[in-house]
Amino acid sequence: MSLKEKLSQHPKIKAFMLYLMMPKGQARPRTWVKLFVNPFVHQTKKGSLIRRRTRMDVLPFQPFQLGKYSTIEDFATINNGMGPVIIGDNTRIGIGNVVIGPVTIGNNVILAQNIVLSGLNHGYQDPEVPIALQPCTVGTIIVEDDCWIGANSVITAGVKIGKHAVVAGGSVVTKDVPPYTIVGGNPAKPIKHYNAATGLWERI
Repeated sequence: MSLKEKLSQHPKIKAFMLYLMMPKGQARPRTWVKLFVNPFVHQTKKGSLIRRRTRMDVLPFQPFQLGKYSTIEDFATINNGMGPVIIGDNTRIGIGNVVIGPVTIGNNVILAQNIVLSGLNHGYQDPEVPIALQPCTVGTIIVEDDCWIGANSVITAGVKIGKHAVVAGGSVVTKDVPPYTIVGGNPAKPIKHYNAATGLWERI
């Protein structure tokens, strides 16, 4: 049984451990976690780079991985509090991006500026309870290899973006994107698809 599973069976111990790792009501880990725990728990591989002005809300009880020669640019926020954040090789997380797990991003992916990938949703169903106090749900976002996501896009929980797909800037993606497809709009809809028989990107 993993440490996470053991803690989930003891709510009081779990609450105490969370208090030790981050201030109440905050998502950012305490300094001692950043300096003395995360470097030994999480994987940042050869040639990877996390810029100095990046906000790393990364905790030890969920995985975080940054692949070889990948970069997280300034003013981005990475949060693995609700689920793993796995980033492949040769991938760029652009300026001002927000990545909230569970999120898996493949190799050779380009994320432009000010993109939000959030694998969680806040509960709102009980009108007698403030939304901030209701349980969250999660759905893993998957971005496969070789994708390009344009600036100011939003990728919602549970969405899978297929290999070599393109998301036009400003799109809100609420449904899966097939491989080799260009989508755009709010909500995002297919615009073009690569036809292997003709070797052309054709309008849908």
